[in-house]
Amino acid sequence: MSPIYQSEDARRAVEQRYRAFLRRWPVPATESTVPTRHGDTFVIVSGPRDAPPVVALHGGSFNSAAWTGDVATWAQTHRVYAVDVIGEPGLSAPSRPPLTSGSYADWLDDVLAAFDIGQAAFVGASLGGWLALDYAQRRPGRITRLALLVPGGIGRQRYGAIIGSLFLLPFGEWGRRAAVRLVLGPSPATSDVTATSDVTQTSDVTQTSESAELADFLLLIQRSCRSRRNRLPIFSDDGLRRLAVPVLVVAGAKDRLLDSRQTARRVRRLLPHAAVVLLPGTGHIPIGYTGFVQRFLTGEDARVPDHPAGA
Repeated sequence: MSPIYQSEDARRAVEQRYRAFLRRWPVPATESTVPTRHGDTFVIVSGPRDAPPVVALHGGSFNSAAWTGDVATWAQTHRVYAVDVIGEPGLSAPSRPPLTSGSYADWLDDVLAAFDIGQAAFVGASLGGWLALDYAQRRPGRITRLALLVPGGIGRQRYGAIIGSLFLLPFGEWGRRAAVRLVLGPSPATSDVTATSDVTQTSDVTQTSESAELADFLLLIQRSCRSRRNRLPIFSDDGLRRLAVPVLVVAGAKDRLLDSRQTARRVRRLLPHAAVVLLPGTGHIPIGYTGFVQRFLTGEDARVPDHPAGA
């Protein structure tokens, strides 16, 4: 396996910080490490045992700390399985099989089998959204609902901000912080979102001390890890059309990593019954989506109305 960290000290630093987040997980939870054909996989399980299952897949270059702002809401009505994606800086195996190989679907088969899950709703962010979409197309009978946050694989990837960030990296800690802000794009204050919707919950990135901790954690990961270099494959029109489950897509209108407007256009054209929300003034890390997702998971408002800026 190719190491994903710059050094063993870097791995320990990231793991130590991650475990500090896990100790403050906002709801009662159990932690499990389950064997799969692509290595051990770490899963945090929250919510009532008899509630419908939800599998949460975080984005690339991160881990399940991404869900600390969401799980308390979702676990009220669902059994939430927050899975550390293999090959990312969590507590799962560092293996990174080719994205086009079907290996990630095999991996998710093994994760679901470990918890005796036949079907589940999936929530996926960025890379996690790509993995959920890939699984839904390869295993159409295993997914009941798809909630996709800034998902990869629908709109084209963008590289301008990434290239621009390279010129900032030599300027020490300030440069690293500026590079991360440039790549991830704007993240408006919670009030900017709630002023035009009834969503009061916030995601993991808000104007709070918790968001500052997560931002510092992202910087530590950026310093310590080797990110994936391969481009996320784009799903075909036919593959997307075949999705037969309810779909919710939430994206940031100012995403600098993915063309969110193209994502919205393709989803509306190929999946006319899907719900699409484009958050204005928002980059690759959205806020204010927790309530949208909760209502979608419970089926109370599956047809989420477009955000006023969702053109």
